[in-house]
Amino acid sequence: MRPGARLWRDRRDAGEQLGAAVQEQLGDVEDVLVLGLPRGGVAVAAVVAGAVGGELDVLVVRKVGVPWQPELAFGAVTASGHRVVNGEVARRIRLEPAEVEGAFRRAQAAAEDRERLLRGDRPPLRLAARTVVLVDDGIATGATIRAAAELLASAVPGPGRVVVAVPVGPSDTVEDLAGVVDAVVVLRIPPTFNAVGEWYEDFTQVDDADVRALLNR
Repeated sequence: MRPGARLWRDRRDAGEQLGAAVQEQLGDVEDVLVLGLPRGGVAVAAVVAGAVGGELDVLVVRKVGVPWQPELAFGAVTASGHRVVNGEVARRIRLEPAEVEGAFRRAQAAAEDRERLLRGDRPPLRLAARTVVLVDDGIATGATIRAAAELLASAVPGPGRVVVAVPVGPSDTVEDLAGVVDAVVVLRIPPTFNAVGEWYEDFTQVDDADVRALLNR
């Protein structure tokens, strides 16, 4: 983990640097699966997969937003139903249990739809005994990537090793993730962190068609 101040030109630039760091972490490991979180994470993961000679795929996780403030996430859920709750936010908003359940169900349905859209007729993920690298273009609260990491850690049969790799993230979130997976590779942990997009000169949105194109290469 290395601090730094220079912006990345774009997700490819970040992916090239991250790929080198992941390769250093993995060494001569074979049979690597690189999973990108949609959508921007897949653009970074594609470059990382090329650097480590790994298979590229996508893992869909949906944030669960507060009903009256959707951008404020109090949890996250995978398409398969694995849930992570941000206890601090959940306590603050004081939702009724039925409201919490409804929000998670809606988010899971959306994750299922998105996974079908992005993966199409690709076969189910093959995780057993593989080294899995979970990639995003950056992390803030970490709810989304934590849900994905916990899903991988609890899978049966599960991966031999799970590594989270991101270009940038705050120290508390990185430390939290380190307790879930085998290793965390982060290029920059700034002393103050506001948003992932601030670390890129070009943070153009990646759309679904871009993700499908990357997966089909």
